[in-house]
Formats: sequence, C-alpha cells, structure tokens
Amino acid sequence: MDELTAWLTLARAPGLHSGTLVPLLQKFSSVTALVAAPPETLRAAGADARLAAWLRSPPRQPLAQDQRWLEGDGRHFITWGAKDYPQQLAQIGDAPIGLFVRGNPALLSLPQLALVGSRNPTPPGRETAQHFASQLSHCGLAITSGLAVGIDTASHQGALEAAGTTIAVCGTGLDIGYPAANRPLADQIASKGALISEFPPGTPAWKENFPRRNRIISGLALGTLVVEAALRSGSLITARLAAEQGREVFAVPGSIRNPLARGCHQLIRQGARLVETAQEVLEELCPPTGRPWSVAADAVKNPEISVASSARLDKEYEILLDALGFEPAGVDLLVVRTGLRADEVASMLLILELAGHVDSYPGGLYVRARPKAVK
Repeated sequence: MDELTAWLTLARAPGLHSGTLVPLLQKFSSVTALVAAPPETLRAAGADARLAAWLRSPPRQPLAQDQRWLEGDGRHFITWGAKDYPQQLAQIGDAPIGLFVRGNPALLSLPQLALVGSRNPTPPGRETAQHFASQLSHCGLAITSGLAVGIDTASHQGALEAAGTTIAVCGTGLDIGYPAANRPLADQIASKGALISEFPPGTPAWKENFPRRNRIISGLALGTLVVEAALRSGSLITARLAAEQGREVFAVPGSIRNPLARGCHQLIRQGARLVETAQEVLEELCPPTGRPWSVAADAVKNPEISVASSARLDKEYEILLDALGFEPAGVDLLVVRTGLRADEVASMLLILELAGHVDSYPGGLYVRARPKAVK
C-alpha cells in the first residue's frame, strides 16, 4: 500500500483525529506500517478495538472513489504533519488527520477570522456580516466560514467582493455541493480561495457532522466573530470551541427586540468582545508575522461618512427617517410612530427610497440605508 492510500484509509477510519493518531504514529515506522499492522499489534500500541477491527479490512471501493476525486484539477489532500497543513489548526487537540481541499491549499496558512451567524438573518444582519468581511479581508485577513445560507454566505461574498481571500469549511464531502443554493458560490470560492472538508468524497449532509465541522472553522482562525445568533444557534458552538481553543471571540450586539441578537448578547455576558467596527477586531488580533496589518486598515479606523443623498430633507421626511431607524419596520408601525397617515408614509417611503435614504425588503419592510463612505 502506498502512503497516499494509507492516509486516505486513516481519513475514513472511525474515531481518529490528531490526538489519537499521533501517539500511534510514534510507535510505528510509517503510516503504511500503521495501517498494515495486525489488530493485536494495534491494540498493544494503544488503538481502540473499533479502529483495530476497521483497519483489518477497510472498504476498497470508497478509497478508490477518493483517489478518483483527487485526480480532478485543483483537488488536494493535505495530511497531518505535512508542511502545508495549517499550523493554526494543528494546535488544537482534535485536529483532523487530513483535509480534502478544492482550490489553493496554500491559503489555509494565511491569518484568518471566522465569521459565522444565523442561517435566517435579518437584512441588516446580512449587511453587517458582508461589511465586516469586506473590510477585514481588505486588511489582510482571510475570512473563514461554513458555506451555509445566511451569515456564512454574506461573509464569503463580502470577502470576494473586496478581492480578498475566503475559505469555506464544509460539513459534507466536497463533491456533494451542499447547500444546493450555494453551488455557484462554492465554485467561485474554489477558483479564488479554498473549499475544505475532513469528510471524504461522497459524505452526505449528516446532521452530526456539522458540529464537528465547526471546530475546524474556529481552529483555523485567530478569532471568531458572531453576527446574529439565536440562543440555540450552531454559531454559539463555534464560539464556544474558539474559546476552548484559546482563540478570541467577538460578537456584534443588536436590538433587545431581535431574537437573533440574544445569542450574541449571551456571548458578550460570557466574556466575548463587543465590537461595532472592523478596527476593533484588528486591534485585538495580533498578526502572526508580528508586522502590523495591511495599511488598508487605515480605511476602517475613522471613515468619513455621508448620507446616501446630500439633498436637504423636509421636516416630515426627517421625522419619518428618525422613526424608521436601522431596523426593519412596516408602514403600520411607522404610522404609529409618526402620526402620519398610511398613504402619506407609503408615498414618502417611495421618495426616500428613490433618493437613496431608504432600502426596502420583502414583506413590506423598510430600513434606513447604511451611510456610504465618502470617496
């Protein structure tokens, strides 16, 4: 058996990670010797009964499937201890013994920030994630997330739009294309960044694999930033794992009326750093090189802002904008807040949207447009 086949065999073996593999490797001359050892030898070396029994007769067809997948362009398998295995990830106690990669594996060694959150975010939450990802990637941080719909998607898109680097950690085999809605995004990430998974090709979207995936998201990164998360969100698992791994945890606060802010508020009560700007994240993270972050960081310190349109508004329009705020609201609520008639509010919102002061969202909701940076 060649070395690659031996590593692929171990990648499919039950219960193996760096913490259980390294002691075994220290007792065998090579990975091929480990895989070829009889069960009694493996047991004497400290392997559990399940692993010893599995290695006695590993399935051949899935291994052939893995090797065929690796023959495709831009596909790699990085093994534990190899020079291109990301050192940040190698520091955690249960790091995967191998990573399937679609894209550029060298990018895994870049300094990274994990950016995660709700799969059903509010429009402002989505915009916040995209904004942070864009600015931080512009400053030299790769943005790492889980390719899920919602905040993950916005994070990847923000980095790509800023011509930065983004890494997607998948909870399935890389040939599955999950979720289906993000297949075009996955292709884009593979061409400009990297898709990775510890799960071999053909592994479907099993629910239990996604919490395991989360330890890789946090393990690759210098810190984890959470944008909108319910109290039972999987994003809180990622944040907890980051804290256990000795990494920084950041959370963006939100309205007390927003259920998706409660997870972030809980993290803040538990010691996560409350952040409102990308600069606050950069100030907490020390670049691995010891050199300051990119000079592009100057652009996120004290950006000058202006409203979407410089035209002076009439008093009633200013009252409506003040009543609207930066959280989505419908016409009925704005009628209550302002005392204006419903037809007046609807007409004024249309004019404000055309002028760039207001954004509309599905369900008849409106929100103040985010201030634009002066160029």
